[in-house]
Amino acid sequence: MATLLLAPTAMATQPSRSARVEVPARVTAGVAVFDRRTGTFTERINAESQFRSASVVKLLIALDYLWNRGPAYDVPPADRRRLESMLRSSDDSSASQFWAADGRAGIVRRMVSRLSLTGTAGPPPGYPGYWGYTALTASDTVKVYRYILDSAPAAVRDFVMGNLRASTRCAADGFDQHFGIPSAFRRPWAVKQGWSGFGSGGGCIPHATTGDSVPAAPENSRGGATPDAVDLDREALHTTGTVGTDDRAIVAAFTLQPDGTSYGKACARLSALTRSLRVPGAVRRAETRPVRADRWREGDRAGSARSASVRFGSGEVRTRGQRADARARRTWATR
Repeated sequence: MATLLLAPTAMATQPSRSARVEVPARVTAGVAVFDRRTGTFTERINAESQFRSASVVKLLIALDYLWNRGPAYDVPPADRRRLESMLRSSDDSSASQFWAADGRAGIVRRMVSRLSLTGTAGPPPGYPGYWGYTALTASDTVKVYRYILDSAPAAVRDFVMGNLRASTRCAADGFDQHFGIPSAFRRPWAVKQGWSGFGSGGGCIPHATTGDSVPAAPENSRGGATPDAVDLDREALHTTGTVGTDDRAIVAAFTLQPDGTSYGKACARLSALTRSLRVPGAVRRAETRPVRADRWREGDRAGSARSASVRFGSGEVRTRGQRADARARRTWATR
């Protein structure tokens, strides 16, 4: 596959902060909106800031898998089902299988080199199996979509974008994933969402998952940058994709929510932020559609913040006490 080439004018930027963008109090946001027709950004807010990717990294996992399979792109039926489930319904077990089989952080390193990503990095030391701890920026996410739409072989473009357009409302883990772009704008759109830290399941009834969960391996692996400052604890919610006819606009909005935020509240905040963005070609919905599973908040089921389950991006679940241990481990590992 060809390396992504960007014309100098295509990366022209506007002011870093739009006065009309609604970033809720205590929410950390990284946003980029790119107009493919004019080759310019209409929004850039902390676009180079790193966030843990959660499931947005599944774009890189899919692209890496497909990279050297041309020109026929013959994919075994079982792998095709896993790729479709991973892209449409954010299936964690499928992502974990590809992550382990294809070299874990090696996937990130290869895609960093191929797409000239500058703010993307693999999981930090001690977390090689946690694909959701990959560091991404809004700016790099725009580059990924630009590669898919403008440079990738047609078979890859059509497969990836076709699955993102077929995003299921209920993700494989039971969370409603039609927040952000799907909640703010009418079709056509295509999305790859991400969420982390909201518990072990949502109120949607998911389809059956495919693939097998793969435990973290003991060795350390890293990507192309150093994600030492990436927050691994606060609830993360991201919406990324394209909006409008012919995928006119690319939207990437990453957020970290105040600790303890419920899934429903986080989705409402991100959807409001997304609606406030200048997105060329978008038709806004009259009202923001509520997401299901608002009850899923740390501590709701267990009755104790100490014993509440917290879902991490790799699909693994830990107690809040274990999360404190993980914090200590990270502090030691980065010294």
